[in-house]
Amino acid sequence: MSEAYSRFATVTGFDTLPLARIRDMDGLSVLQAMIAGDLPAPPIARTLGFILDEVGEGRAVFKGMPAADYLNPLGTIHGGWAGTLLDSALGCAVHSSIRAGEAYTTVEYKVNLVRPIMPDTGEVTCEGVLIHRGSRIATSEATLKTADGKLLAHGSETCIIFPMKA
Repeated sequence: MSEAYSRFATVTGFDTLPLARIRDMDGLSVLQAMIAGDLPAPPIARTLGFILDEVGEGRAVFKGMPAADYLNPLGTIHGGWAGTLLDSALGCAVHSSIRAGEAYTTVEYKVNLVRPIMPDTGEVTCEGVLIHRGSRIATSEATLKTADGKLLAHGSETCIIFPMKA
């Protein structure tokens, strides 16, 4: 079990972010607080077995563990699992760039599934990077890879940035 999954096993707080608390924080600080356990991990992370592992300016890295619970009828990990993991890394790469008082949401994303994912694939790494950050629009790209670096999927995303509501 990797260090990320050792940390995942100890996460006790899965919840949405307390908006009143994070309103005055920049996005990178929010994500760093999530990794440190000072802010909750989102419930989707518990449900789908992934965790934010690293974050920096314009970069977010998730670790995920495919499991039999995510199988489609043909016996491979459902593409929606990979898509959700990619969307998380793509969005958090953008999140790392938002200023205090800003919020964002995904406008569109595209996923390319290039290799089947199986329950025995083992831990995967999904790295998202910010490509462009304007005043209202941001774009990002991400890859999903096996522990030995084989590409499983990749994608891109466009997000809109707007003032956080009071």
